[in-house]
Amino acid sequence: MSDDPHDRDAHTHDHGGGHHPAPLSPVEMRARALEELLTAAGIVDPTFIDGVVNAYERDIGPMNGARVVARAWVDPAYRGRLLTDATKAIAELGFGGPEGEHMVVVENTPDVHNVVVCTLCSCYPWPVLGLPPNWYKSPAYRARVVREPRAVLAEMGLVLAESVEVRVWDSSAEIRYLVLPERPPGTETLAEEELAALVTRDAMIGTAHVAARHGPISPPPSGSTPPPSGPTPPPSGPTPPPSGSTSPPRQQTP
Repeated sequence: MSDDPHDRDAHTHDHGGGHHPAPLSPVEMRARALEELLTAAGIVDPTFIDGVVNAYERDIGPMNGARVVARAWVDPAYRGRLLTDATKAIAELGFGGPEGEHMVVVENTPDVHNVVVCTLCSCYPWPVLGLPPNWYKSPAYRARVVREPRAVLAEMGLVLAESVEVRVWDSSAEIRYLVLPERPPGTETLAEEELAALVTRDAMIGTAHVAARHGPISPPPSGSTPPPSGPTPPPSGPTPPPSGSTSPPRQQTP
């Protein structure tokens, strides 16, 4: 970290060989080849496929994680188990499996904001968040959120006070991180299912806060690459940090 007392951003990760995208399975390879053939023949509209993928990225997939968050908000005992052993606590709700065997949940507080990235590939907790969005996999996000997280979050619409410490968590093949967002004020009377409906994918990655009510979604700028209702991707910037970093996998203090 910087010696500047105002620099309260921290990056915690372990590059000990944990970043390696899984090779495509034979089924995935056949599915990709079939999609290309059907698209080339004009049988399948690429926009239809994009729409299905977008639904799984933003709505269907993240519903599992939203249920985990909502349960933690209403059940202090479950919240404690979630922060102690996330993999086991998430499995209590029936979620788990490949890409989610070793989960760690990091909690946002009024003084600490967490954001998740995978600097060398696109490791992502599929069982609770579904498909990773395009911007999460982009080199720009993966590089810049480590070096200048406040700037990247601000570009995505999340402006944090200077007094808030920002912690960047680097997912790997061994550990996948999930952010437990702060419960928004004014939701004390909402049922667990209603709370889950407020939780967004981006809030569980750490690029947004949870709002008490959903507001209108602004369209992305022309030429942007994330899903239609996703945040604007950060512009290209510096290259990712060197793979020889030896920072500990978990950080307890700034």
